[in-house]
Amino acid sequence: MPTPPVARRQNQPDPYAWLQARDEPEVLAYLAAENQFTDAILSDTQALQTQLFEEIRQRIQETYLALPTPWDGWLYYQRTTQGDEYARYYRCRQTDGLTLDSASEELLLDLNELAAGGFLSLGAFSASLDHRYLAYSVDREGDEVYQLFVKDLSTGQITELASENADGSLVWANDHRTLFYVTLDDSHRPYRVMRTQRDNHQPEEVLIEDDERFFVHIGRTSDDQFIVAESASKTTSQNWFVDANKPNNSLKSFTERVTDHEYHIDHGLVDGQACWVIRSNQHSINYGVYCCPTEQTEQAHWSSWIEPCEHITLEEISLNADAVTLSLRDRGLPHIEVHPQQAPRYRVAVAYSVYSLTVHSTLMSDSPVIRLHYESLNRPGQIWQLDLLSGEHIILKQTAVLGQFNPDDYVSERLWATAPDGVQVPISVVRRRDSSQPAPLYLYGYGAYGVSLDPWFSHARLSLLDRGFSFAIAHIRGGGDMGEAWYRAGKLEHKANTFSDFIACAEHLIAQNYCTAKQLVISGGSAGGLLIGNVINQRPELFAAAIAEVPFVDVLKTMLEPDLPLTVTEYEEWGNPAEADVYATIKSYAPYENVGTKPYPALLAIAGYNDCRVSYWEAAKWIAKLRFCNPDADLILLKTEMDSGHGGMSGRYQALKDAALEYAFIFKALGLTQQGATDK
Repeated sequence: MPTPPVARRQNQPDPYAWLQARDEPEVLAYLAAENQFTDAILSDTQALQTQLFEEIRQRIQETYLALPTPWDGWLYYQRTTQGDEYARYYRCRQTDGLTLDSASEELLLDLNELAAGGFLSLGAFSASLDHRYLAYSVDREGDEVYQLFVKDLSTGQITELASENADGSLVWANDHRTLFYVTLDDSHRPYRVMRTQRDNHQPEEVLIEDDERFFVHIGRTSDDQFIVAESASKTTSQNWFVDANKPNNSLKSFTERVTDHEYHIDHGLVDGQACWVIRSNQHSINYGVYCCPTEQTEQAHWSSWIEPCEHITLEEISLNADAVTLSLRDRGLPHIEVHPQQAPRYRVAVAYSVYSLTVHSTLMSDSPVIRLHYESLNRPGQIWQLDLLSGEHIILKQTAVLGQFNPDDYVSERLWATAPDGVQVPISVVRRRDSSQPAPLYLYGYGAYGVSLDPWFSHARLSLLDRGFSFAIAHIRGGGDMGEAWYRAGKLEHKANTFSDFIACAEHLIAQNYCTAKQLVISGGSAGGLLIGNVINQRPELFAAAIAEVPFVDVLKTMLEPDLPLTVTEYEEWGNPAEADVYATIKSYAPYENVGTKPYPALLAIAGYNDCRVSYWEAAKWIAKLRFCNPDADLILLKTEMDSGHGGMSGRYQALKDAALEYAFIFKALGLTQQGATDK
């Protein structure tokens, strides 16, 4: 048995603080030793990892054409080729519906060439309205700092824009020359809007946000008439705008900032009249829809168009000339409600009871159709074309699953667990119809920032399901799965609900004979890693194995350091521990502070060395402390991706290899053979 690395302990309150010294030789050596130990421990699973990688790869259509997007007589689309990590971006003239015209095809961007074998993340990809220029941004390190480029599509000439610390956004004005982008401050916060020209004139600052709680974002309205900048904290927002045809004008405030008022703006047609459309929580946390004249944007001029509903949260608004489309959340499920111009409203019908449904694209503002994206735990993603007036939809494209696959061989269902305070918590489950129970089960959770974990399909997950596993999602408080109130009931002083909900979901699955504690694997990433760290501190005997990806486990230390990236902006999510009661609350649940001597489940923690959201050292310190407190633990592992950030490695094949490694870890932790039967 390989010997695990032993991290040096300092005689201070945090004995592993030295691991925060980025790029120091001792730190790099320790991370390398941890990676070598993980490789050594999992070396006996190499054959299984290879088998899993190959079977996952063989289910995926490696060479495929993405659904083309029509725009002003052009079709824009992507191709991915077998063996390539990344897609290539193309366009051609639109001559016959969505049929490609090979004679006019142009290669716009080859991400494989840009990556050159290393990390690459594409940020913006935006053609000017005259279709001559392409603005795009790339991150080559995983630290979410982007280089900005403009390509002249008539000549192929590429110009790098003079920008520092750009967040990757790029928005064209209607003159086909002016571009807006956002830069980051020293704490990695998007805080400033810049204006420049495609021929790389000196950038000009047009908006700066001094309040460290607020992030700045930019975009265009649906009718392409305005550039919009939004500055938003976790509880408050403010918007500015400028005529996209007069981009050199100053940005104008939409309405004054009011604490706890969140609103989002767009411009288009309502009942045939051009106006501003506002999604606002001014009268309800579930949001209503308001309208105001183009030239009178102050809140006093807003009129109610759709009143808030007590039990339905309005999440998004999409505008087209023929209809306004609302994205709603009702009893843990997404719904699309269409309000055609001068016609009765309707909801898009969905045949199944557990699913994900979102507006994929509204296409051009005068389009009579939009595209929706549908998928579920047992059905791969589909892109629907919805006729806005009739409500009829057709499937334009479905994600392929190669080999023997029938979605009806898998059962997808919704369960409800009872939390300690009596609240009903939804669980989404999928398993093979012919599987026996109890069986190994993979339970995933997040529970923060109001993020909803709507069910999604996974090619890789089939490798678990076909070996007898079940997969479940715990839709716990802190997420947005049941609406805005659900989110608020799992943040700040209510954060304990997130953890007790997850434990209740685990206990319910065991009580209903889906699995036993010795068969239960749990997983979460980022704030979901905090969840995993907390529940294995609370109830280590309830879980057989855990996976924590880029885990936010040193939450107290991080929140006490306002100079760290993003800390101040997080006060409205976690609280400011400079306040004594908040300090006590965070300390009570922070995973790192509460590590103890107890029989922890097998654990695999994965960090990204260039991660700007959750620093690599959070996972490194956590694993070091777990090992110190539990020196006889058999399977506590750390893997640090030295060339990646918060989202992991960037290539599609690397993502499959990472999944294969995690699944092999699960099999080893549970004592399973490749076929999924327990070794005797």
